[in-house]
Amino acid sequence: MVRLRKWMILTHRWLGIVLSLLFVGWFASGIGMIYTGGMPALTPEERLEKLPALDMAQVRLTASDAAQIAELSRPPSGVVLLNVMDRPAYRFLGREQATVFADTGEILESIGVAEAVTIASRFIHLPKDKLHYRGLLTEPDQWTITERRQLPMHKITADDDARTALYVSEQSAEVGLQTTRSTRGLAWVAAIPHWLYFTPLRVRGELWTQVVIRTSGVGAVLAALGIGLTVIQFSKKKPHIAYAGWMRWHYVTGAVFGVFTLTWVFSGLLSMEPWDWVSGGGSGAGMRQALAGGALDLSRFPALNAAAWDRMLPSGPIKEIEFLWIQGEPFYAVRGIDSGRPILVSANLLQIRSEPFSMESLLERVKLGNPDVHLADFQMLHSYDSYYYARGQERPLPVLRVKFADPDATWFYIDPKMSQVVARFTHRQRVERWIYHGLHSLDFSFWYYNRPLWDIGMIALSLGGLTTSGIGLYVGATRVLRHVKRFARN
Repeated sequence: MVRLRKWMILTHRWLGIVLSLLFVGWFASGIGMIYTGGMPALTPEERLEKLPALDMAQVRLTASDAAQIAELSRPPSGVVLLNVMDRPAYRFLGREQATVFADTGEILESIGVAEAVTIASRFIHLPKDKLHYRGLLTEPDQWTITERRQLPMHKITADDDARTALYVSEQSAEVGLQTTRSTRGLAWVAAIPHWLYFTPLRVRGELWTQVVIRTSGVGAVLAALGIGLTVIQFSKKKPHIAYAGWMRWHYVTGAVFGVFTLTWVFSGLLSMEPWDWVSGGGSGAGMRQALAGGALDLSRFPALNAAAWDRMLPSGPIKEIEFLWIQGEPFYAVRGIDSGRPILVSANLLQIRSEPFSMESLLERVKLGNPDVHLADFQMLHSYDSYYYARGQERPLPVLRVKFADPDATWFYIDPKMSQVVARFTHRQRVERWIYHGLHSLDFSFWYYNRPLWDIGMIALSLGGLTTSGIGLYVGATRVLRHVKRFARN
């Protein structure tokens, strides 16, 4: 027993010396993550707000005509009509991507420096002489790590109070990312140290993954040893703590916040999905196709009549029109009329559809999407449950939840207004929800939706973990310095 205790003390001591600085950074940045959320990004709402309005009178081609010009070898997974460089254009999404201008049929190839600066000027509402071109990025910098799919991008900085930097995609001719001095500063004290998003490390995906998994794993061992030592080192016969000074405070704070530290580090490890334990499995691979009713048939969408659209939607500018195939019929999802959800319009009748699709039609297609598995249960939810809930952004309600009796106990959540799958969870993913989000973010409904109660609890626990880690860092640094001085004297 004495030998085991000595081994635990030495292991905890030296692991702590190595990892305590990382723990301090994780806890301190975790408080920042409560409010920053992550790396700087251009949200869909911000993008839509900045997107110029469509001039429907300039649309000369149908979506089917544009697809033929683009020479797509397969039906696109999505089609959007939007304003690109002050001209209406069809954007085809999927494995084959292309942008075709709807006025002339010209294909957008790529944009140069002059076009990129013009796009940035209109986006930020500043004259061109206030903008500075910084070059074409073909490899990610610190801020485009999560936007690598949009590269190459033109980087342009602005002479404004916010010190804005804009990244314009060469292929889409849109601003794909916007950062400011404040968002960059917040990232350096929150997301970057918290996720170890340092460019030289993060661009090497496999190396970054292994570093996070291994440091989190060793950190969990460190926290578990600390919890064990709080029990072993406490005398039951004559209750007292066998430490003094800073070590005593490290012992006390570790005893109080050690369990939280362990669960937090361990859940962070699980967020990386080691051994792909959450990925894969589940049934219903054809669910989305069944709800759509087949592939997108652009020949069923008529030519756009500007006058008819003005009569149907007179209330405000249209920013974007998405072409959808829903239950075997063509529809438009119109965005930009207001800040809420898209307006669904029947392409055949050119009428707004305000009613959701019927429960019967949804269930009929749900069964077609998973024909060989028994439908165990279904329910229309008018509030969030423990798995489908808002994580910093609104998700549509009501939603139809269907449960299948397959080996992975697959659940689907379907938006009845759009007849689309909005979430899918297998049994393993539902378990992961509790041991990752539950243990890491403590996002339990009884206080997650009662902010600032959740904020107070998370900050208090994080400060506790920061205190015990900070004391451990000080004690470890002092010990190392003492050894260095002794070695220098000898």
